[in-house]
Amino acid sequence: MAASATVGTVPATPAATDHMDPRKLIAFFAMVLGMFMSILDIQIVSASLAEIQAGLSAGSDEIGWVQTSYLIAEVIMIPLSGTLARIVSTRYLFAASAAGFTMASALCATATNIDQMIVYRAIQGFIGGGMIPSVFAAAFTIFPPSKRSIVSPIIGLIATLAPTIGPTVGGYLSHAFSWHWLFLVNIVPGIIVTIVTWNFIDFDKPEFSLIKKFDWWGLLSMGVFLGALEYVLEEGNSNDWFNDSHIFMGAIASAIAAVVFFYRAFSVEFPVVDLRAFTNRNFAFGSVFSFVMGIGLYGLTYIYPVYLGRIRGYDSLMIGETMFVSGLAMFFTAPIAGKLSAKIDLRLMMVVGFASFAAGTYIMTHLTKDWDFYELLIPQIFRGFGLMMCMVPINNIALGTMPPARMRGASGLFNLTRNLGGAVGLAIINTVLTTRQDVHYERLRENIDWGRPAAIDQMNNMAANFNTYGMDGAVVAIKQMVGLVTKQAVVLAFGDVFLMLTLLFLAMILGVAMLDKPAPQGGGGGGGGH
Repeated sequence: MAASATVGTVPATPAATDHMDPRKLIAFFAMVLGMFMSILDIQIVSASLAEIQAGLSAGSDEIGWVQTSYLIAEVIMIPLSGTLARIVSTRYLFAASAAGFTMASALCATATNIDQMIVYRAIQGFIGGGMIPSVFAAAFTIFPPSKRSIVSPIIGLIATLAPTIGPTVGGYLSHAFSWHWLFLVNIVPGIIVTIVTWNFIDFDKPEFSLIKKFDWWGLLSMGVFLGALEYVLEEGNSNDWFNDSHIFMGAIASAIAAVVFFYRAFSVEFPVVDLRAFTNRNFAFGSVFSFVMGIGLYGLTYIYPVYLGRIRGYDSLMIGETMFVSGLAMFFTAPIAGKLSAKIDLRLMMVVGFASFAAGTYIMTHLTKDWDFYELLIPQIFRGFGLMMCMVPINNIALGTMPPARMRGASGLFNLTRNLGGAVGLAIINTVLTTRQDVHYERLRENIDWGRPAAIDQMNNMAANFNTYGMDGAVVAIKQMVGLVTKQAVVLAFGDVFLMLTLLFLAMILGVAMLDKPAPQGGGGGGGGH
C-alpha cells in the first residue's frame, strides 16, 4: 500500500512540515474515488436483485450469489493487498486494480446468464478489493499527523457512505435506465482513476525480489479459510446451517485452512499476511471496534431495506430514498468529526458515537408495521451521526501509531475486520430474525384461539365481509388472519434484533474504557495512541 518495508525509501510522516504535495493530493483523491467505487459495488446491486434476476432469467436461489461471489472474492483480496503492494508497489497495484475493476464492471454489464454474472462479479470483487486498504495506508503515511483531522474523515466518510447509499444509487439507476447501468456507471470513473493513479502515485518502490519468498501455501490456505467462512456466514441461515451438507463442508474446510494459514503466518520468513500488527495494543482494540462497526454499518444497511420491503411493500427506489437520510447525516457529520478529533479525547468521541448508535437502535425496538419515513428519520440520523463519530477515532487509534513499514499489512487487516464484522453481523441478524419470528408466531397463535371473544368477532367480521364478494368467507378470513399474525411476528422479530444491537453498542462504550489515552492529533504526535 503506501509504505515500504525498507523504511529508508519512504518519507515517514514528516512532522516537521505541514506542506501537502499537490501530486500526492491528486493521487490520494483518485485513490479515494477508486475505493468509493469498490465499496459502493458491494451494495449497489442489493436493492436491484429482482431486476437482475428477471434480466438473466435466474432462479431465486441463484440470484443471491451476485452479492455473495463479490464479497467472498473481496474478503480474500483485502488482507492480501498489503503483501502485493510491497512486492509490486502501490502504484502498480492500484492502477492494475482500477483497470481490472473497470474491465470486470464492463463484463458484468454484458452478462447474459447467471453463471457469467457470478464469475464476473467474483473477478470484480477480487480485483477491486486491492483498492480499499491502499487508501487507508496512504492516508496515514503520506500526510503529516497535523493533517489527519482532514484526511481521516474523508476516508471514513467514503468507507461508510458508499455501502449506505449503495441501495439508493442502485435503485435510481435500475429504475431510470436498466440494471446494466449498475455496472456501466463504473467505466468512466474507472478509466480516470487508472490514468491518474498510474501517473501520480510515487509513494514507494517495488521489491520484486520478494516474489521468490512468496508463500503460495499461505495464500491458498487464506483463500479457503476466508472464502469458505464468508460462504458459511452468507448462506448459512437460508440453508439451515449445519443441516446442509455444503454449509457443513464449508465450515470444516474453513477450520482446517485456518489452522494451516495461522501456522504459515507465524512460521515462514515472508508470510502472505503480517499478523504482527496485532501486537500493537491500540491496533488490536481498534480492529475489535472496526469489527463491531462492520456489524452496525452492513447490518443496519441490510435490515432497514428488509423491513421496508417485507412489511411496508416498498420498491427499490422508495427504499433508497428512505435510506438516504443516513447518508446525509454522515456527510454533514464528517467535517464536525474531523475538527473534534484534533481537539478532544478520541475515546470521548467513540463513546458519543456508540451512544448515538445505541439510541437509534433503541428507538427502533418500538417498531410497528405502520412505521414509515418520518418514524425512521430520527433513528437514521442517530445512525449516520454515530457512524462518523466512531469511524474517525477508530481509524486514528488503530492506524495512527503504526510504523510506515507495517502500515500496508495493518491496513489490509483493519479493513478485513470491518468486512468480517458485516458478514458475521448479517448471519446473526438473519438467524435471530428467523428464530424469533417463529417464537413470536407461536405466542401470537396461542392468543388467537376460538375461546377469545375478540378473535371470534374479528374472524366473523372478516368472513362476513368476504362473503359479500361471493367468496368462501371463513376460509379467506383464516388465511387473512394467518397473514396478519405472520406480519406481526416479523415486526416483533425486528424489534428483538434492534434490542440485540442496542446492547452490543452499549457494551462497546465499556470497551472504550480499556483503551490507552491517545495522543492529540494536531500536535504531530501521531494521532493514534501509545
